[in-house]
Amino acid sequence: MIRTPARCTDTDGLQRRSSGHAQDSKNGAVCVVLTHAGTRPAFYKKTMQDHSQATSIIPERQIRASYDDATIRVYQAYSDEIADTALTNGTFISPPFKMERMTWIKPSFLWMMYRAGWGFKDTGQQRILAIDISRAGFEWALEHGCLSHADASMSKDEWSAKKDASPVRIQWDPERDLLLRPQAHRAIQIGLSKKAVELYVYQWITRVVDVTPLAHSIHALLAHGKFEEARHMLPQEKPYPSVFHPS
Repeated sequence: MIRTPARCTDTDGLQRRSSGHAQDSKNGAVCVVLTHAGTRPAFYKKTMQDHSQATSIIPERQIRASYDDATIRVYQAYSDEIADTALTNGTFISPPFKMERMTWIKPSFLWMMYRAGWGFKDTGQQRILAIDISRAGFEWALEHGCLSHADASMSKDEWSAKKDASPVRIQWDPERDLLLRPQAHRAIQIGLSKKAVELYVYQWITRVVDVTPLAHSIHALLAHGKFEEARHMLPQEKPYPSVFHPS
């Protein structure tokens, strides 16, 4: 018997299922609900405990990504039209891609899943793309980036001047776990505009891959309580070393 839902980040449109789980129809988040005894299954406890232990030692701001010696993988979510043209051409094509708008790249797979609701949030984000870009390009973005919000490292006037001169925004948002719950450590998002967008589209991108099926597969496993299987399907991400943001 299902009694009460576990805490979720988003609760709008929640639809409970007799399987002991609930799916947020608005953003695709999966929430585990309590059993008749008010406890979660042992396998769930162990899976999430292991995940909690693994993430408890991560610095608050650390770039984590899938990468090799030459490239680093970032994620974006788009409509069918933009995704299909990018997959066909190996990069984004304008139109339908809008070069004049800031575009945000995200090295964290789970943060992308949170943002796009596993590809179920809306038609504008129903296709999840993995984009391999050159590490040199990624480093350029970090070097020329400005935080989206002022911090203690500079005055507000200094930050405002830097922001106006920079084509790149750096933003740190709470990382998400397998159930898309916010974590204490943060994931980086990088906003590209003006010259940075041109470099991204015409020089940095080396490969575009549709990972929507992967997102849907993991989401389906979670909906059926197969947490360990879902965790093993996640892309492997590790600390990314950068001279502009040491891990």
